[in-house]
Amino acid sequence: MRYHIDTIPVWDAMKLDGECLMCALERKTELGEAERYLGASVMEPDVRVKVNDRGFCRKHHAMLFSMSNRLGHALMLESHMIEIRQKMDRINDKLEKSAKQLVNAGLGDKLNGKAKAATQEILNQAQAVNEMADSCLMCESIAENMGRYLHTFFHLYQHDTDFRTKFKNSKGLCLPHLGQMLEVAAQELNAKDLGEFVQTVTKLNRENYDRIQEDISWFIKKFDYRYENESWKNSKDAVERTVNKARGWCVGKEPIDTER
Repeated sequence: MRYHIDTIPVWDAMKLDGECLMCALERKTELGEAERYLGASVMEPDVRVKVNDRGFCRKHHAMLFSMSNRLGHALMLESHMIEIRQKMDRINDKLEKSAKQLVNAGLGDKLNGKAKAATQEILNQAQAVNEMADSCLMCESIAENMGRYLHTFFHLYQHDTDFRTKFKNSKGLCLPHLGQMLEVAAQELNAKDLGEFVQTVTKLNRENYDRIQEDISWFIKKFDYRYENESWKNSKDAVERTVNKARGWCVGKEPIDTER
């Protein structure tokens, strides 16, 4: 079939033959986003507006910090903190007004209508703070890209027999991406293709979760003196692969070729 800008990354991830091709795509997207925000785009007005408004989550701030571009990170933080302070000024005004109403209401006067309204306003502002603290531009961008890759996967699955065969012989998917893929499959595929896809996935699940279970069990046995002279077989990285299979890639060897 004809390859284009979306199908090539999905095919490349499939060819890596890792524990989950979607983890490879997600990691590649994540690294690309981090480099983009620390690069020249940090000075682009439209990007800056989005960064100022949404910011980054704890995980992605740690990732940006580790990439040895503290000036680029600082430039984003400076303008984002200005935005946070402006928002917090409005929130603080509402909190102080509510606090004053509660103090004036008197002790034990929680049933008072004004006290109830003031308490509700505090809860509303708490929600606003939580939304601000939880927002992450990188998470949102990654999710958008992964949604597109999921749809591209099924386009290839339906129209490229080589791709379908390759997937049938792959190591399957991690749990998070398995759930996402089943949801999209139910929307994208006709009844026959959906049934065949689910049969393929369940077969991959059984085979590869058995493999992972065997590897982690053998890894544990190797710490028993009775097995110290036995081969490690394929278990030396069993802890990492088990974690990544259960929760998506987060530890151990990168799921992509970072040298390319």
